[in-house]
Amino acid sequence: MPVAVITDSTAHLPEGFADRFAVRVVPLHVLIDGATARDGIDVGPDALAEALGGRCQVSTARPTPGEFASVFREVLEAGADAVVSIHLSSEMSGTWESAVLAAREVGPEVVHVVDSRSTAMGLGFAVLHAAKAASGGAPLAEVENAALSAVRSSKALFVVETLEHLRRGGRIGAAAALLGTALAVKPVLHIEDGRIEPLEKVRTMHRAVARLVELAEQAAGDGPVEIAVHHLASPERAVELANRLEERLTVSGGCLVSELGAVIGAHTGPGVLGVVVQRTPA
Repeated sequence: MPVAVITDSTAHLPEGFADRFAVRVVPLHVLIDGATARDGIDVGPDALAEALGGRCQVSTARPTPGEFASVFREVLEAGADAVVSIHLSSEMSGTWESAVLAAREVGPEVVHVVDSRSTAMGLGFAVLHAAKAASGGAPLAEVENAALSAVRSSKALFVVETLEHLRRGGRIGAAAALLGTALAVKPVLHIEDGRIEPLEKVRTMHRAVARLVELAEQAAGDGPVEIAVHHLASPERAVELANRLEERLTVSGGCLVSELGAVIGAHTGPGVLGVVVQRTPA
């Protein structure tokens, strides 16, 4: 393809999708008790859940500009004319900044970097839309615009067992974290303008699942949508949510279900359940 599409491991594309759509994935780093591992390669959701359950010290780190530059050069040397590199929100991580610095080094005229203003499949759908445009031979500007159009038409919602992991990682403020301190309260959050923001709170996880369906319906509107469901160590709840969404919405291509990897899971904790609604870009 004339344009190569690159993303990072927080996209959490369903298994096999990166290969199917010729997307290169640059892993973020996970530090468990000081030992560094690559997200999705050296460490996955099972190992993360075990580490968190064992009260290990878990933190995350962005890829370096050098890591991105190496991948950019590799795909260009392999025959691509240009690169569109799409990453998780710059409000949540320095990953986008690393990619921008690498693009300046390799050549900003051939490497364009997109801020998805989201993560997980909020990022992943933008990646897939760009990859589909690239596979059809679209030029650089059109591939980039496919990603940006998807970004503007996406909504991510999720519920966590506790806000403590987000608070520790600095992804949500201490005041907002107070929403999750009451016993038996499940915080419902969304990604708004690139940041994780509290939306409301419900009393039980059962009610939280129902609320996610209601909010997804509101975000979807009347037309067909693409849907992804994410979870960490909660496969049964994820299947239940996916089934309910398919009953209530017009879902193009079926609901995608993907377990979150170590980086996002480190900040949400086990038990997280989320849905991404991707409307047809205008």
